Amino acid sequence: MNVRISGLGIIGFFTSLALLLTAPASFAHSGKYAGWERGGKYDQLYDASELDSFKGRVVDVVEIIPFPGMAPGVGLIVEDKNDRQKETVHLGPKGFVNLDSIGLRVGDMVKVRGVWAEIDGNDVVLANKVKKEQDQIKVRRTKDGYPYWEMSPEDVKKELGEE
Repeated sequence: MNVRISGLGIIGFFTSLALLLTAPASFAHSGKYAGWERGGKYDQLYDASELDSFKGRVVDVVEIIPFPGMAPGVGLIVEDKNDRQKETVHLGPKGFVNLDSIGLRVGDMVKVRGVWAEIDGNDVVLANKVKKEQDQIKVRRTKDGYPYWEMSPEDVKKELGEE
């Protein structure tokens, strides 16, 4: 069986292949994080009317992938000061969260503010902010839970009162 492919067909094939192979890389550079988007399955777990807080000690910093296909994120394991339970706290996508900004380390005492959610049968906290002494990491707006990683750098500065 002879199959004839025109020159334009070959060019079209390789152009399509190149677009498919480079799409994930260009998506990653766009500032978006797969699965962490506003309105997505993960974001829908955040109910701003259910804010809660607790104090505790950071016992570990972990990589999290809340749902299959999501970009990796940063989480904390925090031992609750009151009941000594170890709680998993989701901070946000790995490329966004900067723990060094407040010098957060294992052993630090923190106050966690966020909402409880259930993922794969486990209770986790979707953080709004984590405070260490006078410094804090804010990862969502306090009023409606809009994630900072979905905002422009200029909008984040405005929200944090840095402009």
